[in-house]
Amino acid sequence: MTSHDPAPFDLVLKSRRVVLPDGVRAAAIAIAGGRIAAVLDPSAVPQGVRTIDAGDRVIMPGLVDTHAHVNEPGRTEWEGFETATRACAAGGITTVVDMPLNSIPVTTTRAALEEKRRASAGKTWVDHGFWGGVVPGNERELEPLVEAGALGFKAFLVHSGIDDFPMAEEGDLRRAMPILARLGVPLLVHAELEGEAPEAAGDPRSYATYLASRPPAWEERAVRRMVELCRTFGGPVHVVHLSAAGALDDVASARAEGLPFSIETCPHYLLLAAEEVPEGHTEYKCAPPIRERDNRERLWKALVSGAIDLVVSDHSPCTPRLKLPDEGDFLRAWGGIASLQLGLSLIWTEASQRGATLSDLARWMCEAPARLAGLSHKKGRIAPGLDADLVVWDPDATFVVEPSILRHRHKVTPYLGRTLRGEVKTTILRGQTVYEDGVVRDEPLGVPLLGRGA
Repeated sequence: MTSHDPAPFDLVLKSRRVVLPDGVRAAAIAIAGGRIAAVLDPSAVPQGVRTIDAGDRVIMPGLVDTHAHVNEPGRTEWEGFETATRACAAGGITTVVDMPLNSIPVTTTRAALEEKRRASAGKTWVDHGFWGGVVPGNERELEPLVEAGALGFKAFLVHSGIDDFPMAEEGDLRRAMPILARLGVPLLVHAELEGEAPEAAGDPRSYATYLASRPPAWEERAVRRMVELCRTFGGPVHVVHLSAAGALDDVASARAEGLPFSIETCPHYLLLAAEEVPEGHTEYKCAPPIRERDNRERLWKALVSGAIDLVVSDHSPCTPRLKLPDEGDFLRAWGGIASLQLGLSLIWTEASQRGATLSDLARWMCEAPARLAGLSHKKGRIAPGLDADLVVWDPDATFVVEPSILRHRHKVTPYLGRTLRGEVKTTILRGQTVYEDGVVRDEPLGVPLLGRGA
């Protein structure tokens, strides 16, 4: 290449630890036009190309979080596209998929999805997609929602917490699932089926009282129901935020049959334990609940073995007053844990002590979520042709979770004061830096991802 030749790439990032689909090694990632143009040996970078050497810092695909409640429009005081996606950028997340409830209107019609797209325009710092919802009576909206860009659908088998997103009975699922199977989109299920549970007795400030009100048998029954329906209709089924390890045997059986059945869990089920929840600290409340230590260890074993496919945040914030901090009433407080920005560090803090690898982390938090959302052709891996979405981070650096570093709208989270390992340094979206050394870029560069394969 002479001095007059145009540079073949816009930028090259290199490191001694690049997480590639076939392992971790020294490599140089060449970027052109917002995409990965090539993965090179570091010694093969052409002269004259702008190059950033990350040294020993890890370069990994940008995280894909397919379970976040952004709540805009309608409940933007809980969260919103601007604050949520700024938190994503600071946490190394380059793609986020918004859940269909807690916004007003809920995303159960094509018109509602189009309203959500308008609400997000010009307010997003990372790329973003949308799940639609399956609720009683909206089966005629499912195909129009897919045509409008919905990546798949969420259903609740138990009360969702808000009346405008009612739970789907078995008959509703039997009407919806053949349509979703034909369209080739997944059904995501909040898998709790109410059954016998103790009456709400005991001190409402005690976490044990709340835990007893949602026993693991609810999740186990729900997973069995969904395995049966998956067997009947054949379309992909995905269980969100599994907390009860006792349901894993049924999932294993389903997979052994070859059923398209996948499962996720969340940082709060992998880091926290029921025995450690302080009295009255309702920032720990979520549904399904955080369970006991031995259950947590079984979840970790399942994750490391591949029995659990992916880890996502289930970022479900609300205004601080809805957590009833003065009363500390676990039965009446809003359920949901805010952790969107912290996922990479939360999981690495524990995974690194359990023998898990950087490749495991990328599989759980990048590759598998991208596959669930139908975005594997552009997100979730470092490979030529995919979007140049990257996170540069220091797996050995530690930091303390302080309110001042959080970009979420509200700073209510059970992780305040906790020391975490693994610090995000730079987040790159389609070849452009959106976060670096504590600073989020001024200009929002995120675009909507409308439709699987789009």
